[in-house]
Amino acid sequence: MGTLLGKISTGAVDLQTHSRNGSCRVKAESIRSNHPGSSPSPPCAARVDFCAITLRSVTMRADGPLRRFWSALTRKKQNEDDGSESKLARVLTLLDLTGLGVGSTLGLGVYVLAGSVAREQAGPAVVVSFLVAAVASAIAALCYAEFAARVPKAGSAYVYSYVSIGEFTAFTIGWNLILEYVIGTSSVARGMSGYIDSLVDNKISKAMREAMPIDVDFLSDYPDFFSFVVVLILAGLLAYGVKESTLMNNIFTGVNLIVIGIVLVAGGINCDPDNWTIDPKDIPPGYNGGAGGFAPFGFAGIMAGAAKCFYGFVGFDCIATTGEEAKNPERNIPLAIVISLIIIFLAYFGISTVLTMALPYYLQDPEAPFPHLFESIEWHAIKWIVSIGAIFALCTSLLGAMFPLPRVLYAMSSDGIIYKKLQTVHPKTQTPVLATLLSGLLAAIMAALFNLQQLIDMMSIGTLLAYTIVAVSVLVLRYQSEELLGSSEVSVTVPEVIRQLVNRERHQAPTKLSSAVVKFSVCIFAVFVCGACGILVPAEDYINGDYPGVIAGLAILVALLVGLFVVISLQPTDKIKLTFKVPLVPLLPLISVFFNLYLMFQLDSGTWIRFSVWIVIGYFIYFSYGIRHSIEGERLLTNAELAASKANGIDNTGYDGASDMVEQKDPAKFQGAPMYVIANEST
Repeated sequence: MGTLLGKISTGAVDLQTHSRNGSCRVKAESIRSNHPGSSPSPPCAARVDFCAITLRSVTMRADGPLRRFWSALTRKKQNEDDGSESKLARVLTLLDLTGLGVGSTLGLGVYVLAGSVAREQAGPAVVVSFLVAAVASAIAALCYAEFAARVPKAGSAYVYSYVSIGEFTAFTIGWNLILEYVIGTSSVARGMSGYIDSLVDNKISKAMREAMPIDVDFLSDYPDFFSFVVVLILAGLLAYGVKESTLMNNIFTGVNLIVIGIVLVAGGINCDPDNWTIDPKDIPPGYNGGAGGFAPFGFAGIMAGAAKCFYGFVGFDCIATTGEEAKNPERNIPLAIVISLIIIFLAYFGISTVLTMALPYYLQDPEAPFPHLFESIEWHAIKWIVSIGAIFALCTSLLGAMFPLPRVLYAMSSDGIIYKKLQTVHPKTQTPVLATLLSGLLAAIMAALFNLQQLIDMMSIGTLLAYTIVAVSVLVLRYQSEELLGSSEVSVTVPEVIRQLVNRERHQAPTKLSSAVVKFSVCIFAVFVCGACGILVPAEDYINGDYPGVIAGLAILVALLVGLFVVISLQPTDKIKLTFKVPLVPLLPLISVFFNLYLMFQLDSGTWIRFSVWIVIGYFIYFSYGIRHSIEGERLLTNAELAASKANGIDNTGYDGASDMVEQKDPAKFQGAPMYVIANEST
């Protein structure tokens, strides 16, 4: 040790450590000692310097694979494609997109959800619940619309998060979207089957329950073959061609709106405003009428109803997944989202008003409220018209829920993070046939085996998480210029960070530091929101003067959230010109994050367990296949990029499914990679 310390003290040390998978270099400059013109260094100082060099070499040796692994998880897709090149047919007009959004959303909310929420949660205040849900959905829709203007590509929130956050997050969101669309398709099919069954006095379900009972807690009471066949038929329709299926969707949606108009007129004739001010003394025994009046279950009932009504707006985001099939997507997709949401809200508001004024809320039928209404007033002809319209509406909702599912699979397989065979596009129909048929088969099986309540509970969590990531991505892209999109490293001092928190230098354009401040602030904001929801959800009954600790905790969290909002607001934004931008940034996206996380905390533990199982399956696919076959990763292994990565001491070979050995032994195999539909990807 003494000899080694002497060598360190007499000159410069150039310490290099090499490993098979990467290279790390550490250089210690001029550790001088006992040398003319310099003061002697004590042995302890030399010993400390040597330990520091040794520690750093060990750190760098460990940092090699970790850094490569992190780079693989966070590699991004650059927003270079203008959406002009696509193998999918660009045939969807503004009318098609609006019809798709309205048809995929109007259904369960109008014909089932309104009566259910009015009777069990909100009473006549269900109209307020729909209003709250509409506002929350509108904020998410604005975020979707901005992304549609930025990235006119198939894949919805999957592509958006791939551009702004990274590959691992994109896979997580895409996998959740698959869950959302599969469950959405299955639940609507199951709901339509139940609605038809109710019109024939439940004879179908009784016969099937007697013939083929299923005695499993987490499955349906009987296999629903009707739902199974309906989903497979619609899957074949979508596989045949996008234009043919959207034409039928437009027809169904038109019929649906006509029926809603008939309901509004016929129900409006029988409206009695006194049904909104029922005295609790007038409520018959045996009915749960609450406190009577407009809001018989109070503010908590209105918000609980809003949480349930929020699911009635799920489906509009399917418009944003059609970027590769829409004409002029930068203009038509944002317009279609806004127009469809306005139509949807007006329909929900009108239907809820007529329903609760024509019949007292405590007498509503939660399964089929409108047939029950017109049966009660003995308008039998209108009852059957409405019943047929309900079937049409659920058909359009089924089509709208299923439409984006193969497109998400197509986008993910084109990027190589799930099995690439799913990207196959039929040369005649120009649709992803294999992805469409496989996703339809999965949805059909789930519709046959699970009951409606289980499916509805599962549908919400993937949707809410996708909405949250979209809102976060809006903030990331708005406070980060295109030049900084591929950069993730920044070296600063603590005083610089403190000055940037208030943007003391008055920067007008985003910098690496300002972008990092926004990303960190958004992450902390989400953590604090989770903390606030953790207090609000289980302790709603304790937020009063008798429990000052709960109020104090909430007040502190709210103050911290406001502080983070101020910090983000002070940072410079990107001045890129877009056809549509979310107004009031960062306020609206942060509100969207809060609302979505709050609703996620309302879900029960069983839903979280099932969701966790789905995520584990997805991560197994990603880490066993996707991370090694990612197109973004393969692009890193071109000769120039590979040489540059080795020169910098970083080698992504171990995570991208290729190696120097493979390239040397079979260069044709490496160079002859297939042509992928989604082009112009980069890290």
